[in-house]
Amino acid sequence: MINLHGRKAKMLLVYPDYTDRDIKGKVSGGNYSEGLASISAVLKEGGHDCKLLHLLYLHNEKEFKDKLTALGKFDVIGFSIRTTAFPDSRQYMIWTKEVYPDVFIICGSYHVTLVPEEVLVLPEVDCVCIGDGEYAELELLDKMTAGEDYTDVESLWFKDENGAFIKNPIRPLFADLDRIPIPDFDLFDYKNLESVKVNTAIVVVSRGCFYNCTYCGNGNFRKVYPNKKIYARFRSPENAILYLKTLLSKYPNIQYINFRDAIFNMFPDWFDKFIDLYKEEIHLPCTGNIRFDILKEETVKKMKEAGFYTIDMGLESGDQEMRFKYLKRFPTDEMIVNCSNWFHKYGIAQLTYNIIGLPFEDIHKALKTIKLNAKIKSDRVVPNIFYPYPGTKLYDLSKEAGFLPDGADPDRRVPLVQPQFPEKEVLFIEAYFMHFVKRYKLAYRLPGRIGKLYEKWLDSRVTGKWVPHSFLVWLHDVYSLIRNKLKDFLVNHMPKIYLCLRKLKHRKKAQKAKEA
Repeated sequence: MINLHGRKAKMLLVYPDYTDRDIKGKVSGGNYSEGLASISAVLKEGGHDCKLLHLLYLHNEKEFKDKLTALGKFDVIGFSIRTTAFPDSRQYMIWTKEVYPDVFIICGSYHVTLVPEEVLVLPEVDCVCIGDGEYAELELLDKMTAGEDYTDVESLWFKDENGAFIKNPIRPLFADLDRIPIPDFDLFDYKNLESVKVNTAIVVVSRGCFYNCTYCGNGNFRKVYPNKKIYARFRSPENAILYLKTLLSKYPNIQYINFRDAIFNMFPDWFDKFIDLYKEEIHLPCTGNIRFDILKEETVKKMKEAGFYTIDMGLESGDQEMRFKYLKRFPTDEMIVNCSNWFHKYGIAQLTYNIIGLPFEDIHKALKTIKLNAKIKSDRVVPNIFYPYPGTKLYDLSKEAGFLPDGADPDRRVPLVQPQFPEKEVLFIEAYFMHFVKRYKLAYRLPGRIGKLYEKWLDSRVTGKWVPHSFLVWLHDVYSLIRNKLKDFLVNHMPKIYLCLRKLKHRKKAQKAKEA
């Protein structure tokens, strides 16, 4: 038991913030985390000290220990763990205990909430936090300050002296997000975050989602709470505007707002009211994630007037049967096309998120996703290879079908092993997704029989027996490496040029939308 004898606690948050494990030596950039900034704001409001170790690349032992030592000693070190970063986090925790054997280690975030026992069983871990962590961690630190027993704090699980788990109940959600202080943006080297370097702020004014998409962890996150019906919550429109004004007062260089809420228009009445306030009081170019089936044309028009220059939408699969049967997403193709037409009508660019390599998918079904993107004239596409998150319905389905082999294979880039959709074809679809979207757009513009013949020829270039999928994937890997290095160089060393190029790109897209 840690007893601080009345002294306020010192806490370090460790944030492994990278997906490419091959990058080395990155000294600035990285991504903003709303959750960590919120935890820091609550802890500091309670009088405790909170700092961040922002890991921008995979660290070796010396690099990690040197940075940890340079920050000084802490009473508590918290690790934010997503599923794909869990193996690296485990190693960082081992090194942490080697430097500071008596430090108290707590783990939280998505992976911990989904599989808390898998994390708590690690000998380095003293405690795990399930679900929202601000006030559970505040109570933990307050009890350490007071020298009280803290092993009964709700939402936290501990180990007793014999290693048995102490599983406390999960504290109920609070409906009013306005009670949370404005996030501690200064926890980060904010002005040097990748988005901020190009004058863009990442903003989150909500928590949760009430939809039940089978590939997403939100359904399982919601289940952990005793009052799960209020899992999806937003700050009031007025408080959301206060959040933005506070951020802009601290960082006046911000010119764009990127709302990263799960579904920004989840509550249409809230969304309409917020848009009106945003237009009056902020009116900066912005973007957000929107759902097709709860949108009206009048709202799209208001979005354009308020400053929306682009929107993100989860299309996921262009095969309607896959969407209905496996993803539990029920917008029809017709609904998706009609909604997209509104965005083109009002000159708002459209980005779609797509999933490749779903269970029971094949290259022909994946081609339908490319074609639907072409039909709705997507301006940008993000093809993601399906990752089966533990605890989700699609994870269980994949496991039952035998698509998830036992044991990790470092050379495997596609999680599911499916005979009808081999890895080389999944990687090919991901790599050349936008390439073919552009060409199918042309096919649909060409008149009658000419367009049909061109479409059929394109089909053969995707699904044909003699397409050299493996070679084309290798070729694209080389191209992507060069492109990404160039983008990183511009963002980190020549952000003004990058920003000018981005402005020019969006201006051209908006002009094309008006002409269409």
